[in-house]
Amino acid sequence: MTDGLELNYDEVLDDGSISTVPKKRDRYADVNEWLEAIVFSVTLVIVVFSFIFKLVLVDGTSMVPTLHNGDRVMIQSLFYQPSQGDVVVITKPTIHHKPLIKRVIATEGQTVFIDFDKGTVSVDGVELDEPYINELIKKSKKGTYGFEYPVEVPEDCVFVLGDNRNNSSDSRDIGFVENKYLLGKAIFRFYPFDAIGPIG
Repeated sequence: MTDGLELNYDEVLDDGSISTVPKKRDRYADVNEWLEAIVFSVTLVIVVFSFIFKLVLVDGTSMVPTLHNGDRVMIQSLFYQPSQGDVVVITKPTIHHKPLIKRVIATEGQTVFIDFDKGTVSVDGVELDEPYINELIKKSKKGTYGFEYPVEVPEDCVFVLGDNRNNSSDSRDIGFVENKYLLGKAIFRFYPFDAIGPIG
């Protein structure tokens, strides 16, 4: 029977009576328990951050004012399915040869229209209310994918834009992004500490 750090056992005395004698617990048993707890905790952290959540460094200013260069964010990756408005990390090979972080404007089957005269974006005929953007789109970007708007998003794809609309490489340049290239949804900023919190 265990009692704190002692193990009690019964000893038969010379007169035939029984006496309970405390025995100090083996130090190695304590060390083993601590090691097991540490190994379990480390393994759990590895599993969580390998399959459920991932940590990502924001590189660049294309998501200002929502995210800034050097921000560290946590993304949800396991079983992720894109939704309109999500901030996502994209691993599609691009001219930058690095992951991109953008906002999902439309998903498969939706139609995107950009009015460059007004600087607004509409999806399925409804102008988006976008309080998160840095500024309105001022000019058309004729990159690799110079779409003629309106344009419909194909199956298993999304259309993405950066919140810093006039300083962003996004679907206007790289085209539609296949869902298989979405690493996950950015859900929480944990650095810098004065801006820590969920990502809207």
